[in-house]
Amino acid sequence: MKNIVTILLLFLALQLTAQEKVNWVSFEEAIKLNKNNPRLMLIDVYTDWCGWCKKMDKTTYENDFIVNYINKNFYAVKLDGEGKNDIVYNDYTFKFKSQGRRGYHELAASLLNGKLSYPTTVFLNDKMQLLDRVPGYLDTKLMEQIVTYFATKKYQTVKWDDYIKNFKSNL
Repeated sequence: MKNIVTILLLFLALQLTAQEKVNWVSFEEAIKLNKNNPRLMLIDVYTDWCGWCKKMDKTTYENDFIVNYINKNFYAVKLDGEGKNDIVYNDYTFKFKSQGRRGYHELAASLLNGKLSYPTTVFLNDKMQLLDRVPGYLDTKLMEQIVTYFATKKYQTVKWDDYIKNFKSNL
């Protein structure tokens, strides 16, 4: 009986300390949310077959600080670079285009300026203007630097190299 109670208490403790997740929304949902409550947008452009994308999901996007910071300051969008669903934005329908063995989604190609590299993290301001594209795997340390740079709007007044020289981590 004692063992059962101990197991139940451990289970409850694990449930109470369950890690918060990034609040991923669709691109269309982020656009709607942004109309009423403007925010920066973080777009994780990935594919199902991308190993670095999966690693980033299991490390960077599982870090408590990163998760909380993104949820507080950004609309977070997961965009499959090879997604098959149409996405309508600014009266244009972005579609999947077959090419070779796989193909690509036109919105991903547009956001990545035709350079389909996965993962790539795209940052847009609250007016849906491109701030930057950051290709490749971003560990928690680098992601912290990048999201704070954009969320605090330091990008408007401080060069990146100067920002990271004086950066103080919260990790």
